Amino acid sequence: MLAEQLQADLTTSMKARDSVTVSVLRMAIAAVKEAAVAGDSARELSNDEVVAVLTREARRREEAAAAFSDGGRPERAAAELAERDILARYLPAPLTEDELATLVDEVLAEGGFDSPKQMGAAMKATNARVAGRADGKTVAALVKARLAGG
Repeated sequence: MLAEQLQADLTTSMKARDSVTVSVLRMAIAAVKEAAVAGDSARELSNDEVVAVLTREARRREEAAAAFSDGGRPERAAAELAERDILARYLPAPLTEDELATLVDEVLAEGGFDSPKQMGAAMKATNARVAGRADGKTVAALVKARLAGG
């Protein structure tokens, strides 16, 4: 389980006195635990759900880095990107543009999606296969273009 791997790596980082990694892993574990108790009852998260939490946290780091860069704070932006890189170790490798295009074409062909009216169903099927390995806006734009005949 990915959550157990986070905990084991936290212990290793603590022994190595790697304060940045310790901080990031503590935050990640806290976010996973928070997601586990959200809703009606506490439950164990699947690896896919843990990946979704970590992806969300990594995206927050990217957004914060962009804000710090725009605000003239490059040292804080670099720190945010370093935290994102630590989280990225636990995420699946992102899809390349070609891999994403191929995957979208496969999903649309398999599902028989050929009209812009089927955008919602096509996105649901595509996101299930992408599984967080590509930005949602990029996926939506590509699906929309393919359904429009592009």
